[in-house]
Amino acid sequence: MEGGTGQGYDCDFFGSEYSRSVMNRRRFISSVVGAAVTSSLAAGASVIPNPLSLHAEVAGSPVIQPRSLDLDRHRFGVNYTPSKNWWFCWNEWDADSIKRDLDAIAALDADHLRILLIWPYFQPNPRWVSPLHLERLDQLLTIMGERNLDAVVTVFTGQLSGWFFLPPFNQAGAAFYTDAAMWKAQEIFIRQLAGVLTKKNNIIGFDFGNEINTCWSTEPRVGDAWMAKMFSLMESVYPGGVHVNGVDELPWFEANTFSPQALAARRMPVMHCYPYWSGSLKFGGPMDPPSIKLMAAMAMLIRSYAGDRRKPVWAEEFNTCIEALNEKQQAEWLEKAVLASIDAGVSWFSYWDSHDVDRRFEFNSLEYSLGLLTNDGRVKEQGKVFKQLADAYRGKPVTFPTQPLPPPPVNRNHEASWQWMLDWMGWKASAS
Repeated sequence: MEGGTGQGYDCDFFGSEYSRSVMNRRRFISSVVGAAVTSSLAAGASVIPNPLSLHAEVAGSPVIQPRSLDLDRHRFGVNYTPSKNWWFCWNEWDADSIKRDLDAIAALDADHLRILLIWPYFQPNPRWVSPLHLERLDQLLTIMGERNLDAVVTVFTGQLSGWFFLPPFNQAGAAFYTDAAMWKAQEIFIRQLAGVLTKKNNIIGFDFGNEINTCWSTEPRVGDAWMAKMFSLMESVYPGGVHVNGVDELPWFEANTFSPQALAARRMPVMHCYPYWSGSLKFGGPMDPPSIKLMAAMAMLIRSYAGDRRKPVWAEEFNTCIEALNEKQQAEWLEKAVLASIDAGVSWFSYWDSHDVDRRFEFNSLEYSLGLLTNDGRVKEQGKVFKQLADAYRGKPVTFPTQPLPPPPVNRNHEASWQWMLDWMGWKASAS
């Protein structure tokens, strides 16, 4: 197979021998987590509730609801990166390769995937959505469902891993949010996608796109109005789903396209947390609180804008993006960051990403090492830790913080937002 993906996946560590020896071989995994894994598996607590599917009528057609959308119980998933042909796979389809990928992801005990549509592939004309690509989406969702993997489906992507994927009818900047013809094209796409999603029972909901504010920016007043209209459309065509706006970190730190108040008011706001990109390394090393407590602090910042300390928060993307870290160090960060986030009441976790990117494609060099699995399917140290954490906490009730929420930052800028988080962490950065 192309790109070195023809080798079998390394699943040896899933055997009982690994379970018996993991504490000795993974010094950085605490005995507390090891005990939690054992008790969780013994009690069966890692199983996501699986109620009978519910149905709602939309324009005369039944909408099949996902198996579970309990925001107050922990879930663990990944952002899927196909090992063969990356997301170019929408045009170079290989279902067998995808099945092997998803078998390996399911073996890590992930329960959901965030899947990335490439907008111009699916909708090359404002009045037409490709039936072939809709069929491939249907196939992917079916393959996922067969492996008990639920899906959050991005739409207007847009921008992904440093590359831009703009439709031929693109309207730049604020026009993306205000142009009437652009809205009509967006609406057509959403409705066509809903025709596929409503037939499945493994859909979490829509995500607007991958960090659309990095592709189309405007003032928050305009962005918020469009966001409210888009959420209304998504809820009308797929009621009951958890629909989100997967922005990057900027709207939480400074004025950028959407207001933090409007984002935080959603049923489940999301955050994308990367110590390298968010600026954590200005205040300490990779294992210091500004890095390992970034997700926890951002969740509290979101709740401060929501005015609700029990607001469910989803870590929809997280990783270090620190290229200098080796696998063991990355695994150590993953364990510490997730445990700190669980202590802070973060509900769902979706790691970036499933597989390393094939080096035959040109990307930022860090993209080649961000996966839980190598491009040819070897389970990495962070993949092993991910499985332990998922086994230990998936399906368990979220413990929300009880301490009073500090008010949000008075000034909306990067410096003030970071100072707010550092104060919450109780961390004082060393003078440079």
